[in-house]
Amino acid sequence: MELSLNVISEPAVEVPTLKVTPNAIKEAKRLLAAQGVEGAMIRVGVQGGGCSGLSYNLNFDTKTTQFDEIIEADGVKVVVDAKSAIFLKGTTLDFVTALMGGGFKFLNPNSTGTCGCGESFSA
Repeated sequence: MELSLNVISEPAVEVPTLKVTPNAIKEAKRLLAAQGVEGAMIRVGVQGGGCSGLSYNLNFDTKTTQFDEIIEADGVKVVVDAKSAIFLKGTTLDFVTALMGGGFKFLNPNSTGTCGCGESFSA
């Protein structure tokens, strides 16, 4: 007697590289307006360094490359390079106002540890 199995697989759900909260969008718009550079975008990246091995960086940029991912959120363009995207997959970029520790915050599910200052992480 032969037994046959039908395997039903669920389609893979694509996890976005970066989600941007409304608070982060609002602050990005404010900073871009203050910068006054036509066509400027926010470039988000990960680089080696910091207490835990990797650190986040945010900069203004006006150029992209073929390897960049462009995320548009309510009129704000956020650019992530391919290398950084590996470490940022599923991350939420938020902006928090607080007397101490306010600013842009990365909520990264890939982070296996962070330093005390919150500026660097390990994955």
